[in-house]
Amino acid sequence: MVKMISIYNLFPMFLIALTAPLLALSTNYEAIAAAQGIANAKPGVRHVPERNIPIPTADVSPEEQTLIGAPYLPVFNVHPKNSDEWKKLIAEVAANVIAELPEIKKRLGVTVTPTTIAGVKAYIVAPTTIPEKNKNRLLVHVHGGGYVFFPGEAGLREAVLMAGFGGYKIISIDYRMPPDFPYPAALDDAMAVWKEAVTMASPKNMAIFGTSTGGAMTLAMILRAKNENLPLPAAIASNTPWADLADIGDSYKTNEWVDNILVTWNGWLGDAAKLYAGNHDMKDPYLSPIYGNFHGFPPTILTAGTRDLFLSNTVRTHRKLRRAGVEADLNVYEGQSHAQFGDDLDAPETKEAFSDIANFFDKHLGK
Repeated sequence: MVKMISIYNLFPMFLIALTAPLLALSTNYEAIAAAQGIANAKPGVRHVPERNIPIPTADVSPEEQTLIGAPYLPVFNVHPKNSDEWKKLIAEVAANVIAELPEIKKRLGVTVTPTTIAGVKAYIVAPTTIPEKNKNRLLVHVHGGGYVFFPGEAGLREAVLMAGFGGYKIISIDYRMPPDFPYPAALDDAMAVWKEAVTMASPKNMAIFGTSTGGAMTLAMILRAKNENLPLPAAIASNTPWADLADIGDSYKTNEWVDNILVTWNGWLGDAAKLYAGNHDMKDPYLSPIYGNFHGFPPTILTAGTRDLFLSNTVRTHRKLRRAGVEADLNVYEGQSHAQFGDDLDAPETKEAFSDIANFFDKHLGK
């Protein structure tokens, strides 16, 4: 990330070119306001002027400002044409993530042990010393990645952060993914692990958590557990969930080209949605849990950012939970794109976000 930012230091004239429209906007405000008044004089689609959006600084740490101002991820508009191209891309992305993992584990004092649970690959992630209050607690983690990215150890970053900041023992599920294993393989694997996990600890001492795809799968797991009369966890964390696979929701448009992680549904993201769903209806609640019945859900905490492409997914989920009578907390971070609350170990927002989730779990989980 630092290397990407440093590129801009080589091109001061480029920065001047970027800020020039902002100066023009301030000096020509009345003309722009008049034009916008005309453009939006009738009900319907909202028309907005071309604009540049500065990096927020108020109540945002310098570390987070660096993430917010970073260029788009290079893969945002990659469109693999076949299984081999998908696998190559998946391997390249995974290698970059895995390279950072040893340092994160070391700094947070977390160990990772590969295992197999109910025939599904998984990892046991735990701090070196588990606090007494968490001795009988067990979390289940479902990693993100658009149903295609972060196989194996590449999916462990969030679990390591939660183990380090929250002091929990965690099962992280290495579920099967496309292109070889589309829906419902991922959810089948997650449910198989959950059925076994509830024999390892009391469900009242357990929580399920995940971000993005993992946040959506967390919701889908609760829907399926309810339908199959399985025990439910005492609480869940569904962070910026991909609750609607389709290009539906206000922030898919308002934050398009603003979110520097996902950027647009029309990049790799939409391709991944279609690859995972296959011929299934994207409004199937196990694919897009926003269309499911949230009554009887456990207490839920959700986290997102104001620039997150999935902000509407998160907001819609929060409102639906509240309307179903479920206790639901919503944390939204200033300026952050998709899941940036966990992208920099040194950003105070990272510790804050995972500590908030841990405190929410501590409130609801038995000891």
